[in-house]
Amino acid sequence: MAKKGSVVLTTVESEYLELKGFLSFLILHEVSLKKLCGEDLAKKIGRRKSSMLTPGTIYPALKKLRSQKLVKFRKDGRKKMYELTELGNNELQLLYKLFSNYFYGLKHFIKREHYVAK
Repeated sequence: MAKKGSVVLTTVESEYLELKGFLSFLILHEVSLKKLCGEDLAKKIGRRKSSMLTPGTIYPALKKLRSQKLVKFRKDGRKKMYELTELGNNELQLLYKLFSNYFYGLKHFIKREHYVAK
C-alpha cells in the first residue's frame, strides 16, 4: 500500500497472471486521447497499476511501438511528445474490438477499486 497525498493506493497483483502484455495497449490508448511524453505516460499508466512505471519499462515499450510504426513523436523542447500513427489508430481500434469480445459479459464482475480517499 502506497500513500500519495491524501489518497491511499493499494497494489493488487495476481500470483498467477501477468498483465505485462497490456502495457502496449495502454500506451496506445493513452496517446490516442492526448499527445504525451514518456514521463506523463508512465504517471498515467502507473496510476492504473497503483505504482510508478520506471524509465526502464516505459521507454523500451515506446521504442518497440515506434519500430512497429504504431506511434511517432514530435520534439517539444527537450521532450518527445508521442502520438498515434494511422497504423497505430487502426491497431487500437482492432484491440478495442478484441477486448470487447474477450471481456463481454464480465462488466458486472469487474469493479474499479484503485484507491480509498482519506
